[in-house]
Amino acid sequence: MTDQVSLTVAVDRFLRHVAIERGLSANTLQAYRRDLESYSESLAARGIQTPEGIGPEDVAAFAHDLRTRPDRPLAASSMARMLSTVRGFHRFLVDESLVTVDAAAETKPPKLAMRLPKAISIEQMESVLNAVGGDDPQSLRDRALLELLYATGARVSEAVALNVDDLVDGDIVRLFGKGSKQRIVPVGSFARAAIDAYLVRARPGFSVRGTATPALFLGARGQRVSRQNAWLIIRAAAEKAKLGLEISPHTFRHSFATHLLAGGADVRVVQELLGHSSVATTQIYTMVTADTLRDMYTTAHPRAR
Repeated sequence: MTDQVSLTVAVDRFLRHVAIERGLSANTLQAYRRDLESYSESLAARGIQTPEGIGPEDVAAFAHDLRTRPDRPLAASSMARMLSTVRGFHRFLVDESLVTVDAAAETKPPKLAMRLPKAISIEQMESVLNAVGGDDPQSLRDRALLELLYATGARVSEAVALNVDDLVDGDIVRLFGKGSKQRIVPVGSFARAAIDAYLVRARPGFSVRGTATPALFLGARGQRVSRQNAWLIIRAAAEKAKLGLEISPHTFRHSFATHLLAGGADVRVVQELLGHSSVATTQIYTMVTADTLRDMYTTAHPRAR
């Protein structure tokens, strides 16, 4: 016997469940909500108002609509994410005894072409970091943020969420990743020096302009630096460095991993530093370094071509 609930109630229960059980970020939770709103609209157009009314053909119709709609074509990655959300929702319905059959069990997400992470060279990274070499408070903060991103491979959301107390003994930082999982990452000497300079000569001035906050990186009004602010800081540094290419916050993370592996670091150590739950995710970076080696070999070896 299954509970009789509306589709809207079931979706709300699912979102509460994933928020609590998986500790999802607000951004990820919002993406789940948007995916299920689209799915609910598709079901409503087919006259379905309850979870029990959903059949495999309804899930298939939604997947078909995602693939073929001419007005709002989706990238394969977006389609895969939306279908993954729908599959998770249907597994939840079964687990909670809201339905007896998983209507999405046979739905397969589109195959994605493997995209290798984009990393820049060590020389290019040094150019970006040196582009924020001023002595004013803003430059000191920006240099500290960028040095930390490159030194630790932190996601930008993890970096801006740091509090001063998350710096442990000066050379260790405590990061909180996806699902609020904590990891400890060493901080190199260049980043330590930049952070120390910022803490002593810049952060106190920012702090007095706002309400007391434990945030490590502060904006001009004394508030915590946002992800958007961090992105703008990175973009401005890239423009000053005149590299002629787009750099995003993830470029620092990709470059961190790629440079470590190229330097001989064990892939499982890099996995731990990045906070990847699976080593398979980290191994993608070994392909980047292999491509670099192949290019160098092809260029340098007299009988390579």
